[in-house]
Amino acid sequence: MTQLLSRRTALALAASAMVTPSIVNAARTPVLVELFTSQGCSSCPPADAIMGQLKKRDDLIVTSLNVDYWDYLGWRDTLAKPEYTERQRDYAATRGDGQVYTPQVVVNGRYHAVGSRLPDVEDAIEKARRKSADLAVSIRATQSELLVDLPQGNYSGEAMVWLMAVAPKIEQKIERGENTGSTVAYHNVVRNLVPAGMWKGAAASLTFMKEAIMTKDSSDCFVVVQEGKAGPVLGLARWHRTVS
Repeated sequence: MTQLLSRRTALALAASAMVTPSIVNAARTPVLVELFTSQGCSSCPPADAIMGQLKKRDDLIVTSLNVDYWDYLGWRDTLAKPEYTERQRDYAATRGDGQVYTPQVVVNGRYHAVGSRLPDVEDAIEKARRKSADLAVSIRATQSELLVDLPQGNYSGEAMVWLMAVAPKIEQKIERGENTGSTVAYHNVVRNLVPAGMWKGAAASLTFMKEAIMTKDSSDCFVVVQEGKAGPVLGLARWHRTVS
């Protein structure tokens, strides 16, 4: 996939090697890129590889969510959870287009594209960047807790606060189904997706036990605040830990 990268992507990847923030807030709000993928989908590995490149950019928060609706083809996806399938379907319902497929990228909860088509993914990212997603949410940690701070905002609706525990990379050998014999690398894999509360525009601080959110293989916790259950993203933040 390296040869498909645009000049803009290549420059962003080079810059990302020099900046690794542990907290992202409104000073440089990134764009959320969610890939809905499956180990049972022969079209997905190219998209999985593209996520491996995009996750290096400091202007993006990239996640991979494995869905379970291709399990009937002969291979049970080892990373899939029904709640990830539900999230993808909720996005389709919110957009009103009913489009659910793999590999599908959803960008800032607004736009979708075929995840294996990098120019289309880049176009969705640029569209999302022009929309407001600048809520100054932040996340920090103590030894045993994760603390999320939400500011007072000019918002009168209900926005869901999601916490995502993310593993940086997981490789899986696939022994049956459309990808038989392949070993595929999955990047920024969501291992735990937690609906952590609702934000209605008032300043708030939320506290969670780390052990209730993070999995043993998770290196990051992403905070996603979005309109309703699966609407446009209002704010993002990231906390990083070193996995021993």
